[in-house]
Amino acid sequence: MRKNTVDIITLGCSKNLVDSEKLLRQLEANGYKVTHDSESPHGEIAVINTCGFIGDAKEESINTILEFCEAKAAGRLKKLYVMGCLSERYLKELSEEIPQVDKFYGKFDWEKLIEDLGKAYHDELKIERKLTTPAHYAYLKISEGCDRQCAYCAIPIITGKHKSRYMEEIEEEVRFLVSQGVKEFQIIAQELTYYGVDLYKRQCLPELIERISNIPGVEWIRLHYAYPAAFPLELLRVIREKDNVCKYIDIALQHISDSVLERMRRHVTKEQTLELIKKMREEVPGIHLRTTMMVGFPGETGEDFMELLEFIKEAKFDRLGAFAYSEEEGTYSAEHYKDDVPDDVKRYRLDKLMTVQQKISAEVAAEKIGGIFKVIIDRIEGDYYIGRTEFDSPEVDPEVLISVKDCQLSVGDFYQVKVTDSDDFDLYGTVLK
Repeated sequence: MRKNTVDIITLGCSKNLVDSEKLLRQLEANGYKVTHDSESPHGEIAVINTCGFIGDAKEESINTILEFCEAKAAGRLKKLYVMGCLSERYLKELSEEIPQVDKFYGKFDWEKLIEDLGKAYHDELKIERKLTTPAHYAYLKISEGCDRQCAYCAIPIITGKHKSRYMEEIEEEVRFLVSQGVKEFQIIAQELTYYGVDLYKRQCLPELIERISNIPGVEWIRLHYAYPAAFPLELLRVIREKDNVCKYIDIALQHISDSVLERMRRHVTKEQTLELIKKMREEVPGIHLRTTMMVGFPGETGEDFMELLEFIKEAKFDRLGAFAYSEEEGTYSAEHYKDDVPDDVKRYRLDKLMTVQQKISAEVAAEKIGGIFKVIIDRIEGDYYIGRTEFDSPEVDPEVLISVKDCQLSVGDFYQVKVTDSDDFDLYGTVLK
């Protein structure tokens, strides 16, 4: 047990990661040594930042908490604290069922943890973070919560109403991060396109992205977690005209069958979805679209699934993830629908969909052979430098592999790379001299 050392373990999404980075900065300002996601945590204090989105995530969070409870019982840990989405939603129940945890915090009151350690929260550092990502990129959270009421989603229950950050504060944070060496920004929120409605009474995402793009030192901006209904089309102009805004949008569509979309309460139709995709590709030539699909939603028939499968084949999304429906207590679907698609059918549909997408992904990658792309280098791994194009987000998208034998590159720098080969997921290339 290392005295005056805190181990932070982050589970779930990049929005949680931002919170952990802010906590990490506050702890270091108070004299603690802090590790993040250490393979062998040895601090006298541990903080687990939990996820409570779906069943698997909740199970992982509970198991992690119990592992650290065992370490505490064995004398390898002095204090254990839990924060994040799971404890926001089940604060009372967790406190009663796992008394070994010294204190549970929700998603928005983790600052009290500093006070409970007998330290001061430094308000002057509120926009600062200790990055856990490579130094050249960061996640930038522009809002919390969500006003969409999708039938399956527990996020509004956990995080509450949509709450945008002021543009000036976001710009200040970007300037600070640029001063620390950050070149690439992943713009995140539960729902990007609603940004500004609460503060400015209008959708302000296009204006915000344009303002961020004008800050010196910002080389790449990438957009995550957009919503298809009432999509702000002005954003397409910004992506097209601004060289440092990546031609990339992560927009979760979930399904294409009108009957399923209506039951999901997505407030968008198949026709509107097809028109939006067409508009995106017309307005921003070469744009790469990442989406997420759900199979096995209550009432999804075989015909609904085949309609989704045909849509995937025709739309040819550049990036696609999928998951099977998981009933979440308190949601509209849990209270109004029967979870009537058997688990084996869900698994079959998920496997079938991803098999189709794997072929599409391989085709998308092969089309890049012979092309020249601006690539940022993330790390060295074995015999390769690992990089990404503007069409690839960290952790979730394909990477570009460049042999270390061919050249000497610097992590965090950009290079012009000619793609020489591809496989189902990744590209191989050589740096142009």
